[in-house]
Amino acid sequence: MSTETPFIPASPEEQPPDPSALRGVFRNPAFVRLWTAQVLSSLGDWVGLFAILAIAARVSNNSATAVSLVMVARMLPSFFLATLGGVIVDRFDRRKVMVIADVGRAGLLCALPFANSIWVLVLISFAIEILTLLWGPAKDAALPSVVSKEQLANANSLGLVASYGTFPFGGVIFSALAVVATWLGGFEALKSLSVSKETIALWADAATFLASAVLVLGLPIPGPEKTGRRFQWNQSITEIREGMSFIRTDRRSRAVIVGMGLGIIGAGAMVPLGPVFADTILGGPAQFGVLMTALGTGAAIGVVTLLLVQSRVRREPVFEWAVIGVGGFLVAGATFSSGGLVALMIAGVGACAGTAYVTGFTVLQEHVSDELRGRTFATLAAVVRLCLLISLTVSPLLADVAGWLSGLFIPGKSVTIGGLTYAFPGVRFALWFGGALVIAGGWYARLELQRMGREEASRGHPTRPARRSAPAAPATADVIPDPAPDDAGTDSP
Repeated sequence: MSTETPFIPASPEEQPPDPSALRGVFRNPAFVRLWTAQVLSSLGDWVGLFAILAIAARVSNNSATAVSLVMVARMLPSFFLATLGGVIVDRFDRRKVMVIADVGRAGLLCALPFANSIWVLVLISFAIEILTLLWGPAKDAALPSVVSKEQLANANSLGLVASYGTFPFGGVIFSALAVVATWLGGFEALKSLSVSKETIALWADAATFLASAVLVLGLPIPGPEKTGRRFQWNQSITEIREGMSFIRTDRRSRAVIVGMGLGIIGAGAMVPLGPVFADTILGGPAQFGVLMTALGTGAAIGVVTLLLVQSRVRREPVFEWAVIGVGGFLVAGATFSSGGLVALMIAGVGACAGTAYVTGFTVLQEHVSDELRGRTFATLAAVVRLCLLISLTVSPLLADVAGWLSGLFIPGKSVTIGGLTYAFPGVRFALWFGGALVIAGGWYARLELQRMGREEASRGHPTRPARRSAPAAPATADVIPDPAPDDAGTDSP
């Protein structure tokens, strides 16, 4: 699972990539090898993540807390050891680090199907994420030696596509592997191994890492440069403490960051609770892959649609209603019991989440001054990590507590009216609470941004953004020309 945070600019001056220049990047054979390795390993990693969550749900008898422990094991290394990979990459051969990380992850994944306890899953997941923390910085450090400086923006954008664009395909592949598992289960030699969809997914994930290692092995990557970087155990904690101090003083940043943070806490509950919801409500663990496919497909649709219409809409209202939409679709998805309707609602969650994520970053980029922009995005990255960690740990505990209370007050945790039975498991209450939390975060952002707009209007600030095509008047000009009218025959206000 990638530990990068997508859509965060590397620097305030970074320009968006030129799509027409992408062909030039792909004319570089070394970059094609490196990018193909990243696509293969990212695709396999998403498939493997779904498999690990499904195995966690199975070996723990659908305990949401057990699934959460596995996800926390995947998050903790990046939270506390964010600079570990960079420090090691500065001191060792980057190509060897990448190959060792790939081969190590492949070996750990091959051992996962034989895990028979949740603690074995937790330990192996933790080790896999440590190796991922080595591979990512090594790839980033090697990229400038593979492509020219002019191609770095496009290469980095394609890296994000490799990391996150493979998410919906991972869900589709995980769902389709049930057919492969059934076919392999027909062979007498494999029956004793109890070949399941999760086992095939993990073997496929291991194969992608081995293929990545072979591709990286032949890359012309130079040795490390000694930078003297020091490892800091408490980097994330320091960033969060500094970030909390900053967002208390900047209202727009606070509105966007709090809205996104509460959205991540609420919507992030779908990750640890998804396998349990699929098994207890939708009738089987295979539905989890369908839900993840719907989530990724919806996110892709939301981002593409936003790119098509963003020049004709105001970003702040889009951000506010997108966050609220995430919560609304999540509540609706948790309410339905039909797999098709739930998948449709989860696709809505993905569409709104993708829209809110991109729009929130854009609002900050446009309105935060250059001298504060780096601090703002560092704060946002820290808040994202913290809120995701909270979601992965709190939501399963909430589901278990809600399930216990549901058993006390609702006999059989279900109600039958007119021959129709409606179940009230704890996972449903936890998702309802998560959706309500997201709606509250979106509404808070809406009220704050509207209040800012009224205050700016009362101070005489323009209520609409200036046209980008209007040239700025020189500071030493004796005469400042009148601006062009907005519409023919109408004077500008």
